[in-house]
Amino acid sequence: MIKKIVLLLCLSFFANAGEITVALAANVSYAIDELKSEFNKLYPDTKVVVTLGSSGKLTAQIKSGAPYDLFLSANMAYPNALYADGLAVTRPLIYAQGALALFSKEKLNLSKGIMLLEDTSIKKIAIANPETAPYGKAAIQAMEKSEIYKNVEPKLIYAESISQVVTFTLLEANIGIIAKSSLYSKEMAAYKEGVNWSDVDPKLYTPIDQGIVLLDQAKSNKEAAAFYTFMLSAKAKEILLKYGYIVP
Repeated sequence: MIKKIVLLLCLSFFANAGEITVALAANVSYAIDELKSEFNKLYPDTKVVVTLGSSGKLTAQIKSGAPYDLFLSANMAYPNALYADGLAVTRPLIYAQGALALFSKEKLNLSKGIMLLEDTSIKKIAIANPETAPYGKAAIQAMEKSEIYKNVEPKLIYAESISQVVTFTLLEANIGIIAKSSLYSKEMAAYKEGVNWSDVDPKLYTPIDQGIVLLDQAKSNKEAAAFYTFMLSAKAKEILLKYGYIVP
């Protein structure tokens, strides 16, 4: 009887143990460790392997056959396209909304808001590539709506992803338009609101709806489905709120 119980426990362990692969928009890199940790409290034997990148590049990889189970995009256009192409088995849902912030390692007069970018003291402005990163597209939209884009365009330097914008801003740019979530990492704790960073007026850009889909290769993967469900749960939303997101 005892041997039978042990055998059943072993079989249960191997049935529940596994690995899932997640293609993750770079802006969520600051929150993902806590999200994974909380998920593993529920599924301790499931390893969550994350690949970070811009939403556009990750989508291209998925279309080329990259073996991802889930895709968490920085906007809805990419998961919608994958669903339309039959590469996703769940209709894309919004799991969070991202926000933009101005950030500088220097002390600047942030009371000017986005108009600060026109100052002659600002020589380089880092943003994400608007062709592949939704946060970059939103940054351009905010500058256009403020009617400063033509004046500041020569100052722009482009990062491959929104997380790389922070690196560019710390190393070479005077200021960057970053994901607000970036400010909640341990490395950014020394920088203060109103001194080094401020929100970009959300009226200047379309809300950055972030979408999640379960991909075709995971249609029979219960652990991938469990992570998908977790990302839409109250606990995941609680964590995302801590990292500067708006949750539905």
